[in-house]
Amino acid sequence: MIEERRPPDGTEADALARDAADPLSALRDRFLLPDGPSGPAGPPAIYLAGQSLGLQPRSARAAVEAELERWAHLGIDGFFTVERPWFTLDDALRESMARVVGARAAEVAILNTLTVNLHLLLTSFYRPAGRRRRILVDAPLFPSDRHALTSHLAARGLDPVADLIVICPRAGEATLRTDDLEAAIAEHRRDLALVFLEGGNFATGQVLDIERLTAAGHAAGATVIWDLAHAAGNVELALHDWGVDAAAWCTYKYLNGGPGSIASIFVHERFHDDPAVPRLAGWWGTEPDRRFATDVPFEPAAGAAGWKLSTPSVLALAPLAASLRIFDEVGMPALRARSVALTGYLADLLDTLGGGVVDVITPRDPAARGAQLSLRFESATAAEAVLAGLAARGVVSDFRAPDIIRLAPVPLYNTHHDTWRAVARLHEALA
Repeated sequence: MIEERRPPDGTEADALARDAADPLSALRDRFLLPDGPSGPAGPPAIYLAGQSLGLQPRSARAAVEAELERWAHLGIDGFFTVERPWFTLDDALRESMARVVGARAAEVAILNTLTVNLHLLLTSFYRPAGRRRRILVDAPLFPSDRHALTSHLAARGLDPVADLIVICPRAGEATLRTDDLEAAIAEHRRDLALVFLEGGNFATGQVLDIERLTAAGHAAGATVIWDLAHAAGNVELALHDWGVDAAAWCTYKYLNGGPGSIASIFVHERFHDDPAVPRLAGWWGTEPDRRFATDVPFEPAAGAAGWKLSTPSVLALAPLAASLRIFDEVGMPALRARSVALTGYLADLLDTLGGGVVDVITPRDPAARGAQLSLRFESATAAEAVLAGLAARGVVSDFRAPDIIRLAPVPLYNTHHDTWRAVARLHEALA
């Protein structure tokens, strides 16, 4: 027998009133919403999947077309024209990206894709020596991160299983306690070469205390690298001030750079001129005026730019530049404040589902979560059925095995009304 469920607390009128009172609600008009179930002729989808792929800024098309026009009319001269030369276009985005992650411009570079960048950083900063050779990670660990880490262990003749220390939540709990991570780092301090953590967990939506855990890793004598795929553009970061050694992130989630878009790294300035830090080299990692120099040794460009390898895609840089202009205009503090309001509203509405129906495993504390809430169902079958029910009702969310649906009201383009409608459709799908 299906239990009768009460509607969400708060009325639709209340959700609309909240949006009317929030001037940042107007940001929604600067993004393109995907089609709903009825196609282009019907209402757009209720899109709560920005944690997987951010929406297209309306300005992205013009940005790409502008580069296509330059290609058409300038050909190779587009690399060296006085206005916006392609030869240094990636460097032109460093200041904007640095503001997003709380870094100095020289500490940021735009290059490659996320896992490629992790391999570059691991080459430089994972330096096993004697007993100090192990890597400590948080769970659940994203598959690509695991593949990158275990491949580095294997390449150095180490054990990909025994030398990867995976710290899991306590029995019966879905997320990690900071105290437990700190204790694990201290326990293994004599064996650790590297602490590698996800700033925002892909499955649970938990945001870790980056400053505190970086300090714990350093106290143990380890290097600390962060995967910030689910943190950059989502929560406020201060990578320089927190003393993070290095970090990498993609730009296709909260940064709206487009599917498979170019990624970014952070390398703290204390490593920029350290000759003891090895790195893989390529011509784009030198200063622009030395890239064509032949028969000379590799001299890295200043800062994180010295980790670049090869020519970036100009067409990939264009939509990212369009999105970063919006971040520059609004600023992370304002976006984060709006995100806290939207996600709190979603959490309150989910409470109306009643106990035992769905378990929201993302921490309730706003400081320990970003825009994503993860809903755990009683089984994979139940989660997949609800996912299909939401999709049929125009709600775009996503599934992570074995039993999680992720919902993310992204502050750049989602509204309280989106959130209200999504939970109303969730009630219908559950029924």
